[in-house]
Amino acid sequence: MAYLDDPRVYYAAERTLLAWQRSALAFIAMGFVIEKFGLFVRYLHLSNDLNPIHSSISVAIGVLFMVLGTAISILSITQHKRFVASLSSAEIPPGQFLFLGAMISYLLALGGCLMVLWVVIGFVI
Repeated sequence: MAYLDDPRVYYAAERTLLAWQRSALAFIAMGFVIEKFGLFVRYLHLSNDLNPIHSSISVAIGVLFMVLGTAISILSITQHKRFVASLSSAEIPPGQFLFLGAMISYLLALGGCLMVLWVVIGFVI
């Protein structure tokens, strides 16, 4: 893709992947916080006449954020793999573990999926 034959191109792609992973992690964490905040409000409410729809809304918004973070993680690694495949051998520094960024992104996506399942199962039960 680039004709610089410069290993800095690969490092820039790695930094971009890490930025997307931070964004995905932030979305997943924010979804978890939103979901747990609904539970916190329900427990703090002194009378038991709190409308259950409020709890459902916080769970739905929290799950939406977690699913969005998981999708960001999967899409970012797909984009990164395509870009690295287009680089020449001179642009990839020797001795780099090319699978490491993908592995971390897939673990992040797996964690997001497990959190969504945990929240949904916990809400249904």
